[in-house]
Amino acid sequence: LIQMIGRAARNVGGRVIMYADHVTRSMREAIEETDRRRAIQIAYNKSHGITPMTIQKKIGELIKIGMDDSKDMKKRGKRGSAAGSVTRTRSAEDEIESLRAEMQKAAAELRFEEAAYLRDKIRELEKLKK
Repeated sequence: LIQMIGRAARNVGGRVIMYADHVTRSMREAIEETDRRRAIQIAYNKSHGITPMTIQKKIGELIKIGMDDSKDMKKRGKRGSAAGSVTRTRSAEDEIESLRAEMQKAAAELRFEEAAYLRDKIRELEKLKK
Protein backbone atom coordinates (compact mmCIF):
# COMPACT_ATOMS: atom_id res chain seq x y z
CA LEU A 1 0.00 0.00 0.00
CA ILE A 2 2.78 2.41 0.87
CA GLN A 3 4.39 1.89 -2.54
CA MET A 4 1.13 2.46 -4.42
CA ILE A 5 0.31 5.56 -2.40
CA GLY A 6 3.85 6.82 -3.02
CA ARG A 7 3.38 6.38 -6.78
CA ALA A 8 0.23 8.48 -6.69
CA ALA A 9 2.06 11.11 -4.63
CA ARG A 10 4.49 11.68 -7.50
CA ASN A 11 1.71 13.52 -9.30
CA VAL A 12 0.70 16.85 -7.76
CA GLY A 13 -2.98 16.03 -8.25
CA GLY A 14 -2.57 12.33 -7.38
CA ARG A 15 -5.10 10.78 -5.03
CA VAL A 16 -5.56 7.35 -3.55
CA ILE A 17 -9.02 6.08 -2.71
CA MET A 18 -9.15 2.93 -0.61
CA TYR A 19 -12.39 0.99 -0.40
CA ALA A 20 -13.06 -1.27 2.58
CA ASP A 21 -15.72 -2.04 5.15
CA HIS A 22 -13.33 -0.89 7.86
CA VAL A 23 -9.82 0.55 8.07
CA THR A 24 -7.38 -2.34 8.46
CA ARG A 25 -4.10 -2.19 10.36
CA SER A 26 -2.14 -2.15 7.09
CA MET A 27 -4.28 0.69 5.74
CA ARG A 28 -3.86 2.69 8.95
CA GLU A 29 -0.08 2.15 8.93
CA ALA A 30 0.16 3.13 5.25
CA ILE A 31 -1.85 6.31 5.87
CA GLU A 32 0.27 7.21 8.90
CA GLU A 33 3.52 6.58 7.01
CA THR A 34 2.27 8.63 4.07
CA ASP A 35 1.35 11.50 6.39
CA ARG A 36 4.77 11.30 8.06
CA ARG A 37 6.60 11.36 4.71
CA ARG A 38 4.36 14.16 3.42
CA ALA A 39 5.17 16.34 6.46
CA ILE A 40 8.90 15.83 5.90
CA GLN A 41 8.56 16.63 2.18
CA ILE A 42 6.48 19.76 2.82
CA ALA A 43 9.03 21.02 5.36
CA TYR A 44 11.88 20.34 2.93
CA ASN A 45 10.08 22.06 0.05
CA LYS A 46 9.28 25.07 2.22
CA SER A 47 12.85 25.46 3.52
CA HIS A 48 14.27 25.21 -0.02
CA GLY A 49 11.61 27.31 -1.78
CA ILE A 50 10.39 24.42 -3.92
CA THR A 51 6.94 24.42 -5.50
CA PRO A 52 5.96 20.84 -6.41
CA MET A 53 5.06 20.36 -10.06
CA THR A 54 4.15 17.28 -12.04
CA ILE A 55 6.62 16.47 -14.83
CA GLN A 56 5.08 17.24 -18.20
CA LYS A 57 6.32 15.32 -21.20
CA LYS A 58 5.48 16.03 -24.79
CA ILE A 59 3.42 13.45 -26.68
CA GLY A 60 6.43 12.69 -28.90
CA GLU A 61 8.48 11.67 -25.88
CA LEU A 62 5.75 9.28 -24.73
CA ILE A 63 5.49 7.76 -28.20
CA LYS A 64 9.27 7.27 -28.25
CA ILE A 65 9.09 5.53 -24.88
CA GLY A 66 6.35 3.23 -26.25
CA MET A 67 8.44 2.46 -29.33
CA ASP A 68 11.44 1.60 -27.15
CA ASP A 69 9.23 -0.80 -25.18
CA SER A 70 8.01 -2.46 -28.38
CA LYS A 71 11.61 -2.96 -29.53
CA ASP A 72 12.35 -4.68 -26.21
CA MET A 73 9.33 -6.95 -26.73
CA LYS A 74 10.56 -7.93 -30.19
CA LYS A 75 13.94 -8.86 -28.71
CA ARG A 76 12.16 -11.12 -26.22
CA GLY A 77 10.48 -12.98 -29.06
CA LYS A 78 7.18 -11.14 -29.34
CA ARG A 79 5.57 -10.54 -32.72
CA GLY A 80 7.26 -8.27 -35.22
CA SER A 81 5.20 -6.30 -37.71
CA ALA A 82 1.59 -7.32 -37.97
CA ALA A 83 1.79 -7.60 -41.74
CA GLY A 84 4.62 -10.11 -41.47
CA SER A 85 2.95 -12.15 -38.76
CA VAL A 86 -0.06 -13.27 -40.82
CA THR A 87 0.79 -16.49 -42.57
CA ARG A 88 -0.91 -17.98 -45.60
CA THR A 89 -2.62 -20.59 -43.42
CA ARG A 90 -3.84 -18.08 -40.87
CA SER A 91 -6.39 -15.46 -41.75
CA ALA A 92 -6.18 -11.85 -40.61
CA GLU A 93 -9.32 -12.40 -38.51
CA ASP A 94 -7.66 -15.32 -36.67
CA GLU A 95 -4.54 -13.24 -36.08
CA ILE A 96 -6.57 -10.29 -34.80
CA GLU A 97 -8.50 -12.59 -32.47
CA SER A 98 -5.26 -14.08 -31.14
CA LEU A 99 -3.68 -10.66 -30.65
CA ARG A 100 -6.80 -9.38 -28.93
CA ALA A 101 -6.68 -12.27 -26.44
CA GLU A 102 -2.98 -11.59 -25.79
CA MET A 103 -3.73 -7.88 -25.35
CA GLN A 104 -6.48 -8.56 -22.82
CA LYS A 105 -4.23 -10.96 -20.90
CA ALA A 106 -1.40 -8.41 -20.85
CA ALA A 107 -3.77 -5.71 -19.59
CA ALA A 108 -5.17 -8.01 -16.90
CA GLU A 109 -1.59 -8.68 -15.77
CA LEU A 110 -0.96 -4.90 -15.70
CA ARG A 111 1.54 -5.07 -18.58
CA PHE A 112 0.08 -1.96 -20.18
CA GLU A 113 2.95 -1.17 -22.54
CA GLU A 114 2.69 -4.62 -24.08
CA ALA A 115 -1.11 -4.33 -24.26
CA ALA A 116 -0.77 -1.00 -26.08
CA TYR A 117 1.78 -2.52 -28.46
CA LEU A 118 -0.61 -5.38 -29.25
CA ARG A 119 -3.50 -2.92 -29.67
CA ASP A 120 -1.45 -1.07 -32.28
CA LYS A 121 -0.70 -4.33 -34.11
CA ILE A 122 -4.44 -5.13 -34.14
CA ARG A 123 -5.17 -1.72 -35.66
CA GLU A 124 -2.43 -2.27 -38.26
CA LEU A 125 -3.96 -5.61 -39.25
CA GLU A 126 -7.46 -4.15 -39.39
CA LYS A 127 -6.20 -1.48 -41.81
CA LEU A 128 -4.58 -4.16 -43.99
CA LYS A 129 -7.84 -6.11 -44.05
CA LYS A 130 -9.77 -3.20 -45.64
